[in-house]
Amino acid sequence: MSTDAHEHGAGHSHSHGVGADADRKWLTIALILIGGFMAIEVVIGVIAQSLALISDAGHMLTDAASIVLALIAIRLASRPARGSYTYGLKRAEILSAQANGVTLFLLAAFFIYEGIRRLITPPEVSGLLVFITALAGIAVNVAATWCISKANRSSLNVEGAFQHILNDLYAFIATAVAGAVVWLTGFTRADAIAALVVAALMLKAGWGLVRESGRIFLEAAPANMDPEGIGTQLAALPSVAEVHDLHIWQITSGQPALSAHILVAPDADCHGIRRDIEGLLHTQYDIDHTTLQVDHEDTEASTHCLDPHGEPYRSGENMLPGKG
Repeated sequence: MSTDAHEHGAGHSHSHGVGADADRKWLTIALILIGGFMAIEVVIGVIAQSLALISDAGHMLTDAASIVLALIAIRLASRPARGSYTYGLKRAEILSAQANGVTLFLLAAFFIYEGIRRLITPPEVSGLLVFITALAGIAVNVAATWCISKANRSSLNVEGAFQHILNDLYAFIATAVAGAVVWLTGFTRADAIAALVVAALMLKAGWGLVRESGRIFLEAAPANMDPEGIGTQLAALPSVAEVHDLHIWQITSGQPALSAHILVAPDADCHGIRRDIEGLLHTQYDIDHTTLQVDHEDTEASTHCLDPHGEPYRSGENMLPGKG
């Protein structure tokens, strides 16, 4: 007897419309705040000849772009699956997060180059103007950060936009310190040093986004799930003889999925065991999207998965004679 089942879990729904609407609202408010202040900062940065301010403005441009990408990705991800896109466009959000990470890398490279150049030949910088503008930027970024924190940050897409804004907040703090130093001491290299600090923060945030989005694209198991531990746990269930072809991945951030081939004892209830496994995965691991093939183990040469992917997990108590 064989049973193949695709399970979404009790009470689980793929409709995230209400959450998506709330995310769009908070992201749009943050976009208006960021876009408006960015235009002002570019003008002041040019007048003050401050690389720190201009780097902040450049960062704010990517902040705005990251929010626009996030809004587009949310809209695309909400479309139902159809045609050859059997998962819909849910990974548009992951593409957005990866794009955010890459833009942070590119901006960091530019500001490192320009910061080093200005350390060597520092220009005149209006410290007081930089300081006042940075304080205003801190207020704007605190408000924008709060807005995005109200959205669903379990989405890597939203988290990407959040990291952009949060890093910009840190950048404004560094710029305010640099402006105060230039204003009070005349040490103009403080402006370039602040820009290098901002670049380091960009690299850190960018790496986190690229790493996490890369794991999803490569269909690695979620970082908080151990496939070996889950396989061993399933194989230890009563009447389960073997678990193989175990795959755990994420369709998009916060939506883990699992598929496996389960071999059970000849007299076992395939459907009952499948339901038990689905309940365990839902309760302990919050995995609602499962595809399980459950078969009776054959005492003869097995015809199931002659070339299974990955390590098979077996329970010594449930093994049939001659197996293992």
